[in-house]
Order: sequence, then C-alpha cells, then structure tokens
Amino acid sequence: MFCSPETIRSSKRAKTIVSVATSLTASALLFRTIPTAVHDYFSSNLQKLSTCFSSQLTLVIQEFDGLIADHMFEAANVYLGEKLSPLISRIKVNKLEKEKELELTVDKDEELVDLYNGVKLNWVLVSSPIERPISNTRSNEEEEFASSEIRHFELSFHKKHRDMVLRSYLPYILQKAKAVGEEKKIVKLHTIDYNSTHYWSSINLDHPATFDTMAMDPDLKKFLVDDLNRFIGRKQYYKRVGKAWKRGYLLYGPPGTGKSSLVAAMANFLKFGIYDLDLREVECNSDLRQLLIGTTSRSILVIEDIDCLIELDNKAISVEDDDQVTLSGLLNFIDGLWSSCGEERIVVFTTNHEDHLDPALLRPGRMDVHLHMSYCSFSGFKTLASNYLQIQEHKLFRDIKDLLEKVETTPAEVAEELMKSDKVEVALLGLIKFLQSKKDGN
Repeated sequence: MFCSPETIRSSKRAKTIVSVATSLTASALLFRTIPTAVHDYFSSNLQKLSTCFSSQLTLVIQEFDGLIADHMFEAANVYLGEKLSPLISRIKVNKLEKEKELELTVDKDEELVDLYNGVKLNWVLVSSPIERPISNTRSNEEEEFASSEIRHFELSFHKKHRDMVLRSYLPYILQKAKAVGEEKKIVKLHTIDYNSTHYWSSINLDHPATFDTMAMDPDLKKFLVDDLNRFIGRKQYYKRVGKAWKRGYLLYGPPGTGKSSLVAAMANFLKFGIYDLDLREVECNSDLRQLLIGTTSRSILVIEDIDCLIELDNKAISVEDDDQVTLSGLLNFIDGLWSSCGEERIVVFTTNHEDHLDPALLRPGRMDVHLHMSYCSFSGFKTLASNYLQIQEHKLFRDIKDLLEKVETTPAEVAEELMKSDKVEVALLGLIKFLQSKKDGN
C-alpha cells in the first residue's frame, strides 16, 4: 500500500508525541517515589536556580521586628492607601466610631503597581495565620489560643533599580506617609491588652481638654507650654549630650485639681498618643519591658496614682524578682537602657501625695519637672466661667474672688457648681452659696 510523504510525517509526529507523553508520565511516577527529603532538596535547588536567572528583586517588609512595630511597614500601608486605583479588585475599608473618614488600605494578596520616576514597582500584602495564647498566665494549665496573623509587604522590581529603591523610593514613602499622618492625625488612647500582638489596644482620645480650657495658674501654664515646645525641638541636643530623648513630669496635688485633664491637654497640644500604664495589670518586670517596647515614639506614657500603687503592693515593689513588678524594674523602665527604645517620649506620673513617693523616683532624669496642681484660684475660676457660662466679667465675680482667697476648693468642685444652671446669675449664686458653706465648715 502506497503512503504519501505527508502521511508518513504525520505518523512520525504522532509517535513522537506518544513517546514524549509516555516519558513525562514515567518521570512523574518516578518523581512521586522519591523520598520527601530528596524531593525538597531538588525543589529548593530548582527554586534557587530560577532565582539566579531572574531579573526581579523582592524586598520583604515585616509588620513587626520582634515586638516593635516596623516603621517602614506602617508608612507603606499609609502610602499605598493613598495610591489605590480603580483597577484594584479588593480594598480593605475601616472606620472607627469617632473617626470622620473611611480608612482605605490594600487588602492581603492584592497586587498594587506603583510608578516612581518611570520605574514599575509591584506591591503585595502577604498574611500568614499564627496562634498565640489568649491569657498571659504562667501556670501549667492548658491555655486557650486565639487565631491571629502576621503580615508583610513584598516589593518587587528589576534588580538594576535596587539602589534607587533603597536610597530614594523608600525614603520618599516615609516622607509622604508622615505628611499624610500629620494631616489626619488622631490622638489615640492605648490601654494594656495581652491579647494584642504588641500588648496594647487603642481607641480615639475624644477628650476636649486644651491649655486654653485648663483652670491652671497662668504662669504655670506658660511654663509647661514653653517646656514642651523646647523639648520637642531638641532632638540634636539630646543626641549631642548622649541622653535618651524623653522628658519626665510629676503632677501632684489633691484629687479634682485636673491632673488627668492636663495629660489630655498635653496630648492634644503635641498630637502625641497616650499609653495608660496601670501597674496593677502588669505581672512582672519582663512584661513591663515588653510593654515599653510596644509603645511608639512621639507618645505620652502615663502612670496614675503611683503612690497608691506602691502602698497597695509595697512588698512586690521592694523585692527584686523578675516574676513580679519591682521598684528596680520600674526605675529601669523609666530611665535605664530600656527607656531608650524610641524617642520623643514623655513620661507622666500623677500622685495625690508627693511625700509618699520613694526619693529614687523623684530625681531629675526620672521626673524632670514637678508641677503642683493646686486648689482653684480666681484666675482658674475665670477660665471655668468662660468655659461653662461663656462670660468674662460679672458683678458677682468680686464676691467669688474674696471667698476663693479664704476657701480651698478644687476646679472640679467649682465646675460642678457652674454646671447646675444655664442661667448665669443662678449658677454664680449657687457657687457663692457652696463656697460660703465650705468657709463656715459645713
């Protein structure tokens, strides 16, 4: 039987295809029989070989370096949130109750392409699940675990642009993110949360206190504002003298004199977040160190009623043991090596009784500035009258001034009396009656 040349060629091609398919099938079956260790060895080396011949370079930016939040990750998250384009198919949307605007960020596994000086840069947010204990107990009991995640950005680009990305593009992102952050700055109040990745959780600080509304002695107020302004402008000074860039304040005085409100006013003035450290919730010195590492720069660390904490737990404070909070651990926390983790940080202690504090806490470097929050003066009353009644002068002010010079009363007590009526004269007469009653000893 005669076969055309075309038929012969077709037959040969068919045999070749069958032969190749048979070889691939046999190779696949053989590959399955290779031990796992050998399989992993070949896979790893094939991946390395592929990487060697690839023209792409990938930078990995982790969300946390240990317990410390990575500033580059935070900046990239803010920057990319401003670069979202209509081509993105998934966008993560977040809005806290008291925030005015939606916060848009790139979602995990979503690729975003950025152009910088004509160079194409590919971003991907990668997330991996992790498990960690819910509680911070140190017993042998079985611990509950909560699912969480660890995230990182992968930034890919051509290898030839490596120096440009490291020296120009990433610093540019840090600068742009800082500008966006300053524009949208919302002061946060952070509280201890052992379930959080870095031991803190936060809410918006919606406290309206400002230095204009504080019923303080005008000279003391001016001194504090000047001191804060000088502190935030002395980065190079602290570096030159070899000291950590931090400042300690002790606010002392009777209850109701505005110590907590003053902390809020400081935070609103500086746009610093507040970390409220309740030592009663801290189990040991190790936790104390981890809490410090978890705070950010440009923040105010607050330890309220330090005298009460020491009195209630004097044994723990005085015994040097890493399994409990000690005075030594607290002092290292304030001005030891651990205090240099971060910069532009303010530490505020409050107390009703300065004389109850250990002298070791009071020296400069730990509490640099001591501010006495005293009873309400006439100038403080005028500030409160302006806040609550929206008045600057009144015929009853003279009687109130005379009584305030003879009676010890707190700004909180004066404010409470002024809030009792919307009618100016009724509120002022009520305050006069209250002050007269205190004068008479009732």
